[in-house]
Amino acid sequence: MGTTEITTKVEHIKTLQTMIDELTAEMESVKDEIKSEMTARGVEEMTVSCFKVRYKSVSSSRFDSTEFKKTHQELYDQYCNQYCYHDSRQE
Repeated sequence: MGTTEITTKVEHIKTLQTMIDELTAEMESVKDEIKSEMTARGVEEMTVSCFKVRYKSVSSSRFDSTEFKKTHQELYDQYCNQYCYHDSRQE
């Protein structure tokens, strides 16, 4: 593959990423509209046509590895795994 082909492919990737970003923003906007309507109606779930829509608060617990590392450095090091990956971002 030549330089011209690679340039064309990178440009295509950038175009696709822009489209993805725009569509993601639009999707989030539509979701926010639905959430606002559900909040106004005071419901966490509703059925419209053949779709069931849910908007609920969800609690979750997450392990604070930064704090654990501060207070238990040796134990953290003992169980820490390193991973290698390739970053193919274009700038």
